[in-house]
Amino acid sequence: MLSLWRKIRRTGRVAEPAPPRPGGDRPEAAAELGGSVQVRHVDAGSCNGCEVEIASAFGPVYDVERYGARLVASPRHADALLVTGPVTRNMAEPLRRTYEATPAPRLVVAVGDCARNCGAFAGAYGVAGAVSDVVPVDVEIPGCPPRPEAIVEGLRKLTGR
Repeated sequence: MLSLWRKIRRTGRVAEPAPPRPGGDRPEAAAELGGSVQVRHVDAGSCNGCEVEIASAFGPVYDVERYGARLVASPRHADALLVTGPVTRNMAEPLRRTYEATPAPRLVVAVGDCARNCGAFAGAYGVAGAVSDVVPVDVEIPGCPPRPEAIVEGLRKLTGR
């Protein structure tokens, strides 16, 4: 047992270096957050494809938490909303209320093509519109579903790390 502990101590921490910082515009409100973002996920009517990729992004392989983004259970504790899916008629008002319950400065990230422009659900009878039709959007992450790397890059724009 002692030899294993010595080997661990001699080797140290082994990890891949972080990828370069993402380019592009960083929302102005993100600068006020100081490199740490508390994120509340809101499913506004998705097919759950984006949720699987979000779970991967927060999992041990992609580990977006090392860049300062953390999931929280309440919009009152959140700095940003991570919204997936087209906004259905039943979710338009709850999404507005969740946005209003989030303290300022608040940010909104639209994840996936459905959140950006209704994607495959465009024109459906139960769809009220894209996320930007209901609440202001600061960052959009394209893809159907977006890859975990894209989600990590979008959240890194908020943290600045």
